[in-house]
Amino acid sequence: MTDTTNPDPCRNVAASDAHALTLTRLFDATPEEVYRAWTEPELLKQWFVPRPWTIAKVQHDLRPGGQSLVVMRDPEGNEYPNDGVFLEIVPHRKLVFTNIFTPGWVPADPQPIRMVAVVSFEPEGAGKTRYTATAMHWSAADRETHEKMGFHEGWGQCADQLAELLAKG
Repeated sequence: MTDTTNPDPCRNVAASDAHALTLTRLFDATPEEVYRAWTEPELLKQWFVPRPWTIAKVQHDLRPGGQSLVVMRDPEGNEYPNDGVFLEIVPHRKLVFTNIFTPGWVPADPQPIRMVAVVSFEPEGAGKTRYTATAMHWSAADRETHEKMGFHEGWGQCADQLAELLAKG
């Protein structure tokens, strides 16, 4: 079951913020299960990119300053690395990462979209999780570019794929 409403108690950015895009779902799974789907590479590969794209590689060092690398592959076999670092890890509750830096706090090459992502997993009712993914962009122009690239459709499809994975148990 997914719910697209946005009552978001753990968010620090107002919904009208010109720099942020947010997606919220209610999953029939515990925060621990949703967090695991985000942090275990073999699970992340199953849902984190809109099909028919796939994930070629995941390399996560789950600590502040640790690498967050996801390599996406299009249907033609072209690969698109998304390298960054984790800024904050709260097991089973929150992941914060950015593509503005790479490991060692080296500034990243210019990205089409510069952002910090905040993903939260809040318990809601028995065995349910309020999942919120917020992309906070460097500028209003980056936010607009990301929205035009299909943030809501792409991240929404990925959230639906995550719900399918969670339903499998």
